[in-house]
Amino acid sequence: MSKHSDERPALFSWLVVYLKGVSMGAADAVPGVSGGTIALITGIYERLIGAVTSITPGRIKRVLAGVVPGNRDDAIAAMREVDIGFLLTLGAGIATAIVTIMRVLEIAIEQQPVPTFGFFFGLIAASAVVLYAQVSLDGPRQITAAVAGFTVAFVASGTAGNAFGHSLPAIAIAGAIAVSAMILPGVSGSLILLILGQYKYMNGMLNSFIDSLINVVNGGSVSTVVESGTVVATFMTGAVVGLFTIAHAVRWALEHYRRATLAFLVSLIVGALRAPVVKSTEELTKSGQSWTTELFILFAVSAVVGAAFVLIVDHYTDAIES
Repeated sequence: MSKHSDERPALFSWLVVYLKGVSMGAADAVPGVSGGTIALITGIYERLIGAVTSITPGRIKRVLAGVVPGNRDDAIAAMREVDIGFLLTLGAGIATAIVTIMRVLEIAIEQQPVPTFGFFFGLIAASAVVLYAQVSLDGPRQITAAVAGFTVAFVASGTAGNAFGHSLPAIAIAGAIAVSAMILPGVSGSLILLILGQYKYMNGMLNSFIDSLINVVNGGSVSTVVESGTVVATFMTGAVVGLFTIAHAVRWALEHYRRATLAFLVSLIVGALRAPVVKSTEELTKSGQSWTTELFILFAVSAVVGAAFVLIVDHYTDAIES
């Protein structure tokens, strides 16, 4: 067998991983379906969790020590231990989808907020219905966790945007919490951002950052990158911290208190149903409009479309798990 024939399967396998990353990014870009759910459907969830949780401070030090020639073999070994090729390829796919879809969603929210948030409402509602089939509320611990999850999300959906604002510390915290949700089946990182009042803001900042980079390439001023770049970098820093703290904490909670943790997470989704309604109302108010019968119908129809999408995804998930 020739060298080229050996390379083709390898290249194809990495292309498949990249496309799975695109699918995960597309899911994580909209509040409702989790990228973790897509990872489960496409058969890479366990590999993803294994790779993410294998990233430790010790291995990072070994990789960084690779700048010294004598440490390069150990640095390469450390990168293989965290499945770096898989993570980079998957991450590239996720980033591609998020950058692309966020651009579309920014326009959709600005021009058609009611059907856009109606679609989000359907995604979230159907996700909650599907996931509640896996939740047991037959004990005081589970009931308490469910009430807590619903209360936190419901209250935050109406007040978090104004309470937290868009300071850099708030952005870092949002990044840490959102990235932990992205690797869990059922909970969307974008849903967390929506609850915290950061979704539209981060959407706009990401698009501004990309536009600024393009302007620099075309001869524009580097100073235009600083403002949006600082916000994006802060969010990513928070996300990295979240991988080492919150994501591991959630995994620990699922391993030791699985039923209560699932009850909390799913009830969080139910409480978050308030967010699309609040955001729709805010956008209408900004444009000098108010709810009408036609807009309610438009919201409801869009919600049905979003719910149908989740049910289709759930159907294929069941088919794979059975």
